[in-house]
Amino acid sequence: MEGRHVPYRPRWRMVYSAPMFSKSLTKRQLGLLLLAGGVLGFVAIVAIDVLDVGREGGIGPAQRIALGLMIGVALAGLTLIPLKGAPA
Repeated sequence: MEGRHVPYRPRWRMVYSAPMFSKSLTKRQLGLLLLAGGVLGFVAIVAIDVLDVGREGGIGPAQRIALGLMIGVALAGLTLIPLKGAPA
């Protein structure tokens, strides 16, 4: 035993918890989530502008940027949906 190298082993052992999701997220599911988030975000931004009666001036520059981002998220989701069951 004198000539052999013995690797160091700590006294504690690492405990691995079970994964939160047993299955991985597919690209179709991710696409559907992005599409739903983009559409809901777009509707929410427009609804805030419509329901905010006391303010005049229409949709401002920050709202336009947010609407553009929501459209981009929805389009990104649409491109992922045809990829079916491939892991994301």
